[in-house]
This record gives sequence, C-alpha cells and structure tokens, in this order.
Amino acid sequence: MLKNILSIFLQENCPLCERATSAEICPYCQKQLKSCQFKQPQQFWQGDLPLFVWGEYDGKLKQAIAALKYDKNPQIGELLGIWLGEAWQKYSLINTQKLPTIIPIPLHSSKEKSRGFNQAQSIARGFCQVTKYPLIPRGLRRIRATKAMFSLTVEERKQNIKQVFRVGKTLNPSKPVLLLDDIYTTGTTVQEASRVLRQQRIKVLGVIALATPRQII
Repeated sequence: MLKNILSIFLQENCPLCERATSAEICPYCQKQLKSCQFKQPQQFWQGDLPLFVWGEYDGKLKQAIAALKYDKNPQIGELLGIWLGEAWQKYSLINTQKLPTIIPIPLHSSKEKSRGFNQAQSIARGFCQVTKYPLIPRGLRRIRATKAMFSLTVEERKQNIKQVFRVGKTLNPSKPVLLLDDIYTTGTTVQEASRVLRQQRIKVLGVIALATPRQII
C-alpha cells in the first residue's frame, strides 16, 4: 500500500495534458499522437530528394512539437524519434549494407543557446537508438541566423536560407547521408542543406521528417 502511494507522488505530469504519468508522455496522449501517424509514410519516397515523414502536423502532434521546442522538453523529441525509427524500419527504402549517417538540420548557435538544445537532434537521437545509424550532430553548421519561415513566400524562403549552411569538419564525405528535421513544409531548408552537401560530393539519400502539414501532401 505504501509503495503504491509513493509511486503516485513520485510520478511527473504529462507535458501535454498535465496528467500524472511515469512515462515521458501519458498513455492517453500517446494514443492521440499515434492517431496522427500516416498509414503510408513512404509514399513521398521519390524524386531527387525523397521524403519519409511520420505524421500530419496537426492536433496532438503539432502540440507535442511545440512543447518539445518552446517548453524545453527534449524527451518528447527522443520518444517521437523512436516512433519515427520504428516506422522507418518497416520499409526497405535504402541499401543498408553501408549505414547512412544521420545529420539533423542545425539551428544557429544563438537560437540553440537560447533554447538549450536542437529539437531535430533530440528526434535524431531516438531515431538512431532504433536504427543504429551513426549520428553526426554537427555534420552541418548554420553560419548565420535566419528569419522565421512561416510568414515568408516561397521565394523569400529561398533567399532567407541561401548559403546558410556549411559542412562540418567531423563529417566523413565517403559515407551517404540522411537529413533529419522536425517539420517538412516547402522543403526549402532541406533542399539547401542537400545542395551544400552534394557540392562537397557527399551522397544525400533523402530526408526523414517527423511531420508535414496536410496541404503539403
């Protein structure tokens, strides 16, 4: 009896609904999050820069990503990254004889310092925990700060992100790369990251993302 009472007091609150839980996210919110998952996340794996995306950027998943980024909950990113990795492993989309390097899309150092972490890197840790792919957190560097993208036109986005990335010194150019980000919208950011990597003759296999808005699909 005492043990059961203590376990209640030792539990933390779910960051999405404030229910007491011993998990990163309570079972109720986990169920709601999984309802956002695409039935065919591989459907966008085509073209010059194919995309694998876990779910729709709406509802509970949108709330979870906001809580991850703005309420400083990196554990949410790792859990969602694990789910992303589990979904990825159900499909044979690449030749796994040569494990790809995972490169999370970087934040500018000023924003990362303010936030305390890079949300894409948190997701990538969970993803790599499942897939066992090597993670290079500093494979790319963002050399200048940029404006928030949500209010910009497509052309403004391109100019905003142009020449913002540099290849990190720790990256092995002989290994193929998968880019990983939290949200895929127009693809402007990952296209620029891919351009910079390919310019250095680094093979970019595609993009792994946690969420995309329905209007992009």
